Amino acid sequence: GKMTDSHERNPACEMVKNIYSSCLLIFSIVIVMGLIFTEQTKLSNDVHPALAFFVLWGLVIWLGMVEGGQASLVGLAPINFDLYKDSHPITYISTKVCHVGDNLDRYLMGRQFMVIFIAFCINMAGAPLKDSELWGLPKWIIDIFLVTGFAMILLTAMIGQLATQVNASHCMLDYINSYFGVFTFYTAMAIEFSGLMHVSYFIQMVVGYAAGKPIESNEPPKTGLQLAFFWLRVVVSAASLCFCLAVTLEALFNGQTTMWEGVPNAVAVILFFLLMSVVGLLEGMQIAFFAVAKLKKSERGSAPFAMRTCELLFRGSGHNLPGFMIGRQLCVVSCFFIIARVTSLDVNVGVDKNVFGVSDAAQEFFNTGLLGAVITTILGSISWQLVASAFPLAFLSNPLVYVFLRICLFLEATGICSGAWVLAAIHKKIAGFQRDEVYIGTAEERAAKNMEDHDENQHVEHGLRKLPGFTDCPEALVKLMNQDPSVKSFVESISEGADKVEENV
Repeated sequence: GKMTDSHERNPACEMVKNIYSSCLLIFSIVIVMGLIFTEQTKLSNDVHPALAFFVLWGLVIWLGMVEGGQASLVGLAPINFDLYKDSHPITYISTKVCHVGDNLDRYLMGRQFMVIFIAFCINMAGAPLKDSELWGLPKWIIDIFLVTGFAMILLTAMIGQLATQVNASHCMLDYINSYFGVFTFYTAMAIEFSGLMHVSYFIQMVVGYAAGKPIESNEPPKTGLQLAFFWLRVVVSAASLCFCLAVTLEALFNGQTTMWEGVPNAVAVILFFLLMSVVGLLEGMQIAFFAVAKLKKSERGSAPFAMRTCELLFRGSGHNLPGFMIGRQLCVVSCFFIIARVTSLDVNVGVDKNVFGVSDAAQEFFNTGLLGAVITTILGSISWQLVASAFPLAFLSNPLVYVFLRICLFLEATGICSGAWVLAAIHKKIAGFQRDEVYIGTAEERAAKNMEDHDENQHVEHGLRKLPGFTDCPEALVKLMNQDPSVKSFVESISEGADKVEENV
């Protein structure tokens, strides 16, 4: 990472981190592949190692497009289409739909489910079965890398998430300029359209009502059939959520999941809700942090932990925010895999009694763990994000937020994910990505050409581009500016300040 802080990062130290992290990653890949080819994962055992191999790599690569696509589509929201529709026609296929009305929010919701769904499927393809052994490796190595799922976490977070986000945040146009990117965008839109997550919209309305902030939309109010179809999906979504919870809890109480041996059923149930809360906390923290980044010190509340958290987060020249994002990614992925463990049903079809006495086909479907993915997306992810964006200060006054911020920063400082920077550099070279400025110039050059980033139907006024520290993950900020005019004016004031500085230089 290129860090310019008062205490400069030591290049030798960074080099050591890059090397040891890359070695860990290679070792993790070798072990997971070894497991697959010795038929010791669910998919390779049930079907065939070749299927597990292709599913695992296919999904990790797809996850890269899902994560990178988010950085690109959110970042390109304020950019004028005319600047790139000739140079990047395929990117334009996605953005011309994504940046109209409320489609960006729809995409982000569908995408959230995709990330969790992909993590659950990777878990099926690569997580070890009980009592796995490999090449006579000592038990402690097996325990650290396989039983805990550490190898899978490193593989997924580094290859599928961090490396791609690094490139996509600077090369947005090139990153999604392929039909693979278009396919991924439309898949996310289709998932949202299906209504599986629609109960989240209801939760959003309730939270907005509680906060006294009605939800603003960029589309005219729904009427007639459109409204009926919307509420039908909300009801169906709520019913499916309750069903998923019922099946999962029933299985947990009966000890019928892929939970580790020797964990009592009651503990498994508690662990399930705990993990949901941890994922939720990490998802909400990200949004709350962006919400308070704009507040003056005096406005950040007097709650002792809110003050401590902010002090730690914005210390120095603000490198703890990106550091938190990296540590957070590791924590969240770890939780996804453990939740997949806890919620994937392990009922031997045709031998054991099926949950609620359902048919064998239905039980096979339950065993995939997709019910857990639905629960995690709605209850562990989206709901918390909505609450955090409505009540950021209340959220930050929770002492747990401070504890998790410390954990995330510690994880990033260990350099365990430094290999992601190496991967990103290699990927960028092979794919020939170029920075966006090469194609569309800087925000200033665009303004000079009268192609200013300013469009009535866009969420973000230009100037977000110049915000220090927000280049990597403006998603939450975009949301906020959408809902809160004061944020918009704040961002504009910063960009005016930036213009003044440039004039004087």
